[in-house]
Amino acid sequence: MNKTKGLLALLLLLTASGRTLAQDAKPAEHRSVAQVLDHGIAGVESEFVPAAEAMPEDKYAFAPTNGEFKGVRTFAQQVKHVAAVNYLVGAAILEEKPPIELGGENGPDSVKTKADIVKFLKDSFAYVHKAAGSINDGNLLKPIKSPFGEGMVTRLGMATLIVAHCFDHYGQMVEYLRMNSIVPPASR
Repeated sequence: MNKTKGLLALLLLLTASGRTLAQDAKPAEHRSVAQVLDHGIAGVESEFVPAAEAMPEDKYAFAPTNGEFKGVRTFAQQVKHVAAVNYLVGAAILEEKPPIELGGENGPDSVKTKADIVKFLKDSFAYVHKAAGSINDGNLLKPIKSPFGEGMVTRLGMATLIVAHCFDHYGQMVEYLRMNSIVPPASR
């Protein structure tokens, strides 16, 4: 089951990277594993961060209430969660402790304002870019400890997880934006 998830995540990343590379209209060049993975992360970052910035601060506490939405995260909690997981995954890839105290997958309680949350998010992407840059042919598939207590994983699996996880929450954030009559920046 884990191998299937990893394969699906890799295929998603390769499809997204291929689509983005095709749009670059540049001649094909040899790219390292780190460059390919980093390009996928940059792609999701270029949609996720503007979506986080598009929601007005007074709507950061928004969570849907009509229908089956009991207990869902607020917009702010969605963004903080993604940033915290970025740090956890980046730290696993680098085999080090996260550079800041996260307080778990939901991020630090001290990060509250929109400005603080967006900074936390941007800093998390800078950290995962650093982590992706450390991946090479020699360590790509070397087992590392999962940050989620699932035993051993690979750097490749963790790097593709970043993209998949961000896009999962990006889809939810798009719904939150549209419920507040905000057209997501990627759709403008």
